[in-house]
Parts: sequence; C-alpha cells; structure tokens
Amino acid sequence: MTTTSSGVLRVAEYRYATYKRLWQGSFVSTVINPILFLLAFGVGLGSLVDERTAESLEGVAYLSFVAPAMLATSAMFTGVNESSYAVLGGVKWVPTTHAQVATPITPAQACLGHLLWMVARVAMSVVAFYAVIVVAGATESWWVIAAVPVAVLTGTAFAACLQAWSVGRTTDTSFPNISRFVILPMFLFSGAFFPSEQLPDGVEWVKVLTPIWHGVELCRSLSLGTATLPGAALHLAVLAAFALVGAALGVHEYRKRLST
Repeated sequence: MTTTSSGVLRVAEYRYATYKRLWQGSFVSTVINPILFLLAFGVGLGSLVDERTAESLEGVAYLSFVAPAMLATSAMFTGVNESSYAVLGGVKWVPTTHAQVATPITPAQACLGHLLWMVARVAMSVVAFYAVIVVAGATESWWVIAAVPVAVLTGTAFAACLQAWSVGRTTDTSFPNISRFVILPMFLFSGAFFPSEQLPDGVEWVKVLTPIWHGVELCRSLSLGTATLPGAALHLAVLAAFALVGAALGVHEYRKRLST
C-alpha cells in the first residue's frame, strides 16, 4: 500500500505528464483571455471611468481597481474549468481514475492528487496574470505579492467544491447551468468591476456568502495597500473553509463513486 502522500503525488504527477503534451490547448484561456479582459475593462473602459467617475473609486485609477480583482476571478475560472469535465471524464468517458484506484492508490488519494494538480494549474494562471498586471503598472503597493497566494486559494475553493460535485455526476448537463446561473452571477456581482457597496441593499448581503467576493476584496485591498489584519483574516477564513469543506466532500464522493 502506498503512503498517503506518495499516492497523492503520483496522481498529481500523472496529471502533469498529461498536461505537458496538451498545454497549448489551455494557453488561450489561461493567459490570453485574462489579458484581453484587462485591456478591455481596465484600459478601454477604464479611460472613460477615470474621466467621469474617479471620485467613486476614491481617486484610484480604474485599471488599479479592476486588475487585482481580475487576478482573483481568473483563478476562479481556471479552478472551475479544471474541476468539471476533466473530473467527470476520469470516471466516465476515459476512466483513468478507475484505473488509478485499481492500483494501491485509494479513492481519497485520487481525489486529493487531482485537487493538488488543479491547485498547480490555478497557480500557473495566477502567476502569469500577476506578471501582466505588474508590467502594466496596475498595482499600488508591494503588498500585491501577497495577492498571489490569496488568488490561488480563491481558485482552490472553487475547484474543491466543484470537484466534489462533478465526480458524482453521470452526465455533463449540469455544468452549463452551473456556469450560467452560479459562476457567472458570482462573477458579475463580486465587485470586480464596480464597488460592491453600490449593490442594492436587498442583494448586497449575498456577496458575503460567495468565495469570489472575499477573494476579490482581499486581492484588491492588498494591491491598493488598504488591507487590515482583521479583514484579511476574515476573508482568508472563508476561503479556507470553502476549500477544506470542498476537499472533504470530494473525498467522500470519490469513495462513494469508486468503491461501488
């Protein structure tokens, strides 16, 4: 029987070996799309916002306002993309996950190993986008470097939760609905493109329940140099809770799916 850490690393190693042959297919979604979003919203739309409503952002340039938020949202989208079809495919269409647990690797190790790889993929996209916003001069404080692990944790929270959902599905019909009615609304109302305080009172409280709002708020406050210890601790606690609960549910669902 393999040790827990060894089994987890073996699964992650397999994912890495596969990715080395197919990385070109994810280059656009990982690097190019975030850059285009940044140019469109931060530079294009930002020039109009800065001319007319700079006071609503307390004098902060719109590019500096939106760039760290997009660092968090790009991590979210990477986590979502990695934890949906790839997870279901491994137990249905190309049952590589079943093959893994036919060895001494356990369902829990298969789950955590795949999650570890998804964290690595999120980290790749975050580091690439971080380099872009630094080169673009879209940061206001050296504390922005701390936004990198925060964004990775944000993506991990989504990856862990969706992985737990995906492994138990028999079809992929739920994925488009999750994207349209869960992920996209979270993205639009996360405060990435406007101060979340401007949301109507009836829905403003909902943002606190979403991991992306916490990721956006903390990444932005670190980039602007306005983060406080109590606020940062709260945001990190919520993100960590989503990631840990998602991982625990994932282990449960992997055991349920792969032990029958």
